Amino acid sequence: MRRLLIGVITVLAVLLAGCSTRSDSNGTASEETDAAKASAPASGGPDFGTLKDVCGKGDTTSGSAQGVTADEIKAGVFTDVGFNKTPDFVDAAKVFTSWCNDNGGINGRKLTPVIHDAKLTEVRQRMQEACKEDFALVGGGAALDGLGAKDRVNCLLPSYPAQSSLMPAVGSDLQLMPSGPYADYFQYAGFYKWLLTEKFPASADSVGIISGDSPVTKLLAAQFTESIAQLGGKVSYSELYPATGVSDWTPYAQSIKSKKVKGLVFLGDFASLAKLEQALTSLGYAPDWIDSNSNSYGDPFIQLGGAALDTQHNYAELFAVHPLETASDSPAVEKVKELYAKYAPDAKVGYLSLRAFSAWLLFATSARDCAELTRKCVYDNAAKNTEWTGGGLQAPFDLSQPHTPSKCYSIVQASSKGWKPADFKPDNGAYRCDAPLVKYKGKYGKPITLADVGKSMSDLK
Repeated sequence: MRRLLIGVITVLAVLLAGCSTRSDSNGTASEETDAAKASAPASGGPDFGTLKDVCGKGDTTSGSAQGVTADEIKAGVFTDVGFNKTPDFVDAAKVFTSWCNDNGGINGRKLTPVIHDAKLTEVRQRMQEACKEDFALVGGGAALDGLGAKDRVNCLLPSYPAQSSLMPAVGSDLQLMPSGPYADYFQYAGFYKWLLTEKFPASADSVGIISGDSPVTKLLAAQFTESIAQLGGKVSYSELYPATGVSDWTPYAQSIKSKKVKGLVFLGDFASLAKLEQALTSLGYAPDWIDSNSNSYGDPFIQLGGAALDTQHNYAELFAVHPLETASDSPAVEKVKELYAKYAPDAKVGYLSLRAFSAWLLFATSARDCAELTRKCVYDNAAKNTEWTGGGLQAPFDLSQPHTPSKCYSIVQASSKGWKPADFKPDNGAYRCDAPLVKYKGKYGKPITLADVGKSMSDLK
């Protein structure tokens, strides 16, 4: 997930220089006629996929925890929507809480999402606000979340995010995610093992990396270089591109061709990748594979890439989230689409929507099972899930061992016609579950712990 908003992270250097570039989006708002809105499906009760009675009525008394009353639970939602104009986390919060509240809330308490728009650089300000009013953080994320990690841990604010991007937030204490990333492990090990040893073994010694010129992407490039080597591959070509953008990608395409790069890792925004692929196509060259990353998974990349996507070979790993293109195989994904049609008919269901929903479901079911609603109770309940699937939105994940990567992964590929699951030989429904463990040997930073702020788990109440 640290690559999910890598294009946004890359432009931080641009902001510091007083400039900006295009931000990323995993989907665009769709318009529906009034007739379509009127015919939107009903919410269908409190069940979600394999999860039963997620929300419901109950008898509650005044809460003793911050953000909790007899009638309400305040859940903070981080987003960068004011910067990247991507409303995925805001939309997911609206849809989930509307559905949950229509079914009685959390044991009778209304779920109120409190939106914290970090606008990329205001993470600490928003986190300090959240520390004063929220019960927990749920279903969101900020590209520069590492800036607020110490404040969050210090104020003992648990987080159940949809994404985590940077050290020291990744793997930090009091944070539980329904799936990766991981602080100490390469989170794409299964994907790259498939690329380098099974699907395209001839590419193993000819991997290239192009990344935006910023400290964040340089660190990621180092992690990929090390991990590819551990998996038997070799990075033979590495290049940076200016964070201010590239007016002509032809020189980069010529370098890739001259170096005979057979596998390409692109650490940047998908709009730039689309232009690079058009330049490669114009030169008549196509690597065996391009890792376009999950940031590109959506209609905008297809529209930008156009016919070049039929020449180039784009693949992306979805962190064991069920692909939207085969939603009919997953009642849980179909449920998300149904709820969006009812509560946010103009919003687009995307990859981030599914990740956010899994986080909201984790929080809601963990809070539901508390006789007394406290941060500690919810956190402990969430950590007891050893095969969390979000009701069927993702492959099983062991939240009792959140720092150990899942062995499961899902891979999609792109063409001008859209995205579809790749032929990667799934062995567990939509997923394949044989990923090796690739632990970093280099030093890439560390997550914030309670000990770093002079506290321990006994301080969580």
